[in-house]
Amino acid sequence: MTKNNLIHESSPYLLQHAHNPVNWYAWNDEALQKAKDENKPIFLSIGYSSCHWCHVMAHESFENEELAEFMNENFVNIKVDREERPDIDDIYQKVCQIATGQGGWPLSIFLTPDQKPFYVGTYFPIFDSHGRPGFGSITRQLAQAWKEKPQDIEKTAENFLDALQKTEKVSTASDLDRSILDEAAMNLFQLGDYSYGGFGSAPKFPNAANISFLFRYAKLTGLSKFNEFALKTLNKMAKGGIFDQIGGGFHRYSTDAKWLVPHFEKMLYDNALIPVNYAEAFQITKDPFYLDVLTKTLDFVLRDMASDNGGFYSAYDADSEGIEGKFYVWKKSEIKDILGDDAELFCLFYDVTDGGNWEGNNILCNNVNVSTVAFNFGISENKVREILRSCEKKLLDVRSKRVWPGLDDKILTSWNALMITAFAKGYRVTNDPRYLDACTNCISFIEKNLLSDEQLLRTFKNGNAKIDGYLEDYAYFTNALLDVFEVKPDSKYLNLAKKLGLHLVSHFWDESSGSFYMTSDTHEQLIIRPKNNYDLSLPSGNSVSAFVMLRLFHLTHEHKFLEISTKIMESQAQMAAENPFGFGYLLNTIHTYLQKPVEITIINDENSDICKSLDAKFIPESIMVKIHDKTQLESLSEFPFFKGKEFEEKTSVFVCKDFTCSLPLHTIDEIESNL
Repeated sequence: MTKNNLIHESSPYLLQHAHNPVNWYAWNDEALQKAKDENKPIFLSIGYSSCHWCHVMAHESFENEELAEFMNENFVNIKVDREERPDIDDIYQKVCQIATGQGGWPLSIFLTPDQKPFYVGTYFPIFDSHGRPGFGSITRQLAQAWKEKPQDIEKTAENFLDALQKTEKVSTASDLDRSILDEAAMNLFQLGDYSYGGFGSAPKFPNAANISFLFRYAKLTGLSKFNEFALKTLNKMAKGGIFDQIGGGFHRYSTDAKWLVPHFEKMLYDNALIPVNYAEAFQITKDPFYLDVLTKTLDFVLRDMASDNGGFYSAYDADSEGIEGKFYVWKKSEIKDILGDDAELFCLFYDVTDGGNWEGNNILCNNVNVSTVAFNFGISENKVREILRSCEKKLLDVRSKRVWPGLDDKILTSWNALMITAFAKGYRVTNDPRYLDACTNCISFIEKNLLSDEQLLRTFKNGNAKIDGYLEDYAYFTNALLDVFEVKPDSKYLNLAKKLGLHLVSHFWDESSGSFYMTSDTHEQLIIRPKNNYDLSLPSGNSVSAFVMLRLFHLTHEHKFLEISTKIMESQAQMAAENPFGFGYLLNTIHTYLQKPVEITIINDENSDICKSLDAKFIPESIMVKIHDKTQLESLSEFPFFKGKEFEEKTSVFVCKDFTCSLPLHTIDEIESNL
């Protein structure tokens, strides 16, 4: 069987291509030098392991012996896993946006030997069709042009580089005031789908940060329509096929406006970001429905995405046995065989029919209330819930014996950090100790395997960590440390967060533009040093850094942190107001800044009623730390946040705002009046 250079890599995506006849290289010095030495253009293909169209293009083009032979003769062929190298992906995605108006994966780019792009696209079929050139024709035309018209290619590459450098310029600073949030909320609301929730038309992604922003804006203004829209979105998602009804967890996006038919891959980051929305929805409404979705999702991650060492894997593929969604869908006859007498009740609740709702199969979704089912079957609502739980377990047991979708088992620092945050938020609203254990175990895993002194690495697999950490690795992990510190205030978490915050400032900060670079000052040099400011499927490193710096300032009173947080917000506030869809996380940070964080310190958590009451409140602008014992408080005395606070024999609460603190408060009523 053919092998190429990717056989030595650890990324599951690269290993998927290790037996292609294309002589792939990873992005490394050897490959880049080979292109220069042989004066050959580079064909760069960027994707990720659970990307459906990446698999299609690989099968059509990269497994074709004749095409592979031509590629090997005329190009140095490089494969990149975008999850391992987000810097390379970011640069060339921007080129694709400039050239075609859109991006995506697989990303297919032709570069000069010095890495400048001259032709770019996404998925190409192998043969010409509908007037569009196929990948076979494109490679032949470009190889010919490289030999016969190198000066034309050089000129195209220079034009791309000029345009790319212009995209890195951030707009001028603007004042931070309430009008930014008002304009953003109105612009975001106009994008809403009032029938089914979410933003825009199909395909629909679960934009978690934008939902959080609507919750914050509703609280700020008292305008209930923003809450209602956000809750409608969460309801529709949780009842649709995008949510795995029996196994928990969310698929990556919905291919239709109703959230029924998902693209079936499951990403760790979605299952970290979305549960935070449901925790907030529960705090706002106290409706156990939201808590159920939260726990089902976190439990799915613990069951199916956790490694033995405390870290979390990256993704599950959409396909199994070569068929998209096969693992998740059902025939009614199959359900009847498994569930027997309970099948009719289950099928009514989950919209299961003989004809199915997708390609002759059933994607489980819910369009009827428990009360309707109870009425139809003449039983109590509690009995319906009991039957449904039992049925779900039986089907999950059967499903787990099917052929599983492929698992991308690399462990990424940034995505794991998002997961820590989700478990910390989940712990706060459920008090489930498994979730706190998941947080502390994952932090220990990162400290042991991906952190050396104050330098983070990006990715871990097969016992090896590699690639210098990016802005998002530092920002997300520092944020996660602060989230865990609030529920388990061990001074080591705050000390490490402060250390990493200072490292960010020293090695990533660009004073001239008031924002952070994506890569550190010691990182490999690429054609530009990229920046990323947009909150899309993942929040941008700059948005999260602004939030982290704001929190660190309140905990440490080091003004450098506030200065940097403010500069990031000011440099992007106007863009966020005009295009809120791409700045949800930043808007949440601006909201916290304008509201002035409420500092809540619970000292001695023995009064569980007071603790539960505060944990159940939606106070998004708060920094709330729960001190367990006297030793814990003493170990934190060096930090201004805790100065002058004494440990008492009964639970006492301090509420501070704008550097003014309450006296110790001992009853829920006293605390309420100070909030």
